[in-house]
Amino acid sequence: MILDIILGLVFGGLAGFCASKLMNDSNGIIVNIILGIVGGFVAGLILGLVGLNGAGGAIGSFIASVLGACGLIYVWRKVLKK
Repeated sequence: MILDIILGLVFGGLAGFCASKLMNDSNGIIVNIILGIVGGFVAGLILGLVGLNGAGGAIGSFIASVLGACGLIYVWRKVLKK
């Protein structure tokens, strides 16, 4: 249980970093890590709702986290650039 939480935080942080590089974003490393963690959580929820949770194992979870983080970075930009 605790190991899953730690791995989720590490994957989320890496996903936030990768998403910031993909989106060419400069919010800062801490903001991007937080967005990666939250993006991974949101992506996991959405994939769970459509029945795809656990599909692809760790690599699939990481890709979902990166996509979720990219989505949150996009929303973050739109909110701040109003």
